[in-house]
Amino acid sequence: MNEFKIASGRSNPSIADKVAGNLGIKLSETSIRNFSDGELWVKFEENVRGVDLFIIQSTYAPSDNLMELLMLIDAAKRASVRRVTAVIPYYAYARQDRKDQPRVAITAKLVANLLVRAGADRIITVDLHSSQIQGFFDIPLDHLYASPVLIRAVMKLGLSDIVVAAPDVGGVKTARAYAKRINGELVVVDKRRPAHNVAEIVHIIGNVEDKNVIIVDDMIDTGNTFLQCADALKAKGAREIYGVCVHPVFSGDALDRFEQNEAVKKMFVTDTIPLKRKVDKIQVISVSDILAEAIIRTHDSRSISTLFEIER
Repeated sequence: MNEFKIASGRSNPSIADKVAGNLGIKLSETSIRNFSDGELWVKFEENVRGVDLFIIQSTYAPSDNLMELLMLIDAAKRASVRRVTAVIPYYAYARQDRKDQPRVAITAKLVANLLVRAGADRIITVDLHSSQIQGFFDIPLDHLYASPVLIRAVMKLGLSDIVVAAPDVGGVKTARAYAKRINGELVVVDKRRPAHNVAEIVHIIGNVEDKNVIIVDDMIDTGNTFLQCADALKAKGAREIYGVCVHPVFSGDALDRFEQNEAVKKMFVTDTIPLKRKVDKIQVISVSDILAEAIIRTHDSRSISTLFEIER
């Protein structure tokens, strides 16, 4: 079997180290620098000719993170790798997946085109904001879910009278899967978005009075929606409120607002995006085991379909 190596950009070195450690190897050495005008420069410091290469890089803002990934892919292809797989724990611009108003870009598709044109042979990613983004790629894409590790963390709480809340209609499928696994009921919070990063809670569909509520979301940006949802559930008589989120974007003062919010008792997030700072009520659960398993199975040409199951 051909050799495989793992390299990383600068966006999330911690998860890359964990993945490599799980596989018993060291990260391939790369050099990434910024010129004084902000331009990037990348180089692989070791031979990758004929190698099955996996590049781990989350592409959250700023756009340098995406550019680093594109440049690393290009450098690898020009160094004659056998195959290059982009392992993207967090796929940025996923919310811009359709033309929902005139004269806007479908940026999720644009990013897919950039990755393919740069030379990626395969994509591995975690919890896309919209599953249909898989169809934007003309190369194989493996869409993994963080639900197995997050569900285990929730079950360790030992809660009873559990209700799982979807913060919007789009999250019902995921919330239902969590509810099934932890033997809880399903509640849907109906929201409206009058503007970007603005949400209004309209209705709560289901009973939460004297229940322990788990709010499940794929990502948290400003935190407005999530915290409004938590406050609304608390006002309806919820006992304790916990949060589950795969991608902790936490832009602006979101971390401060979560820290100060009294409705949310504890949050579980993953390390697809590194937290800007530690917050006592936010516990980080690593998805490195899932990514490591996907990488070794991909290298060995084994099935990874069991890792796709949101209801594992």
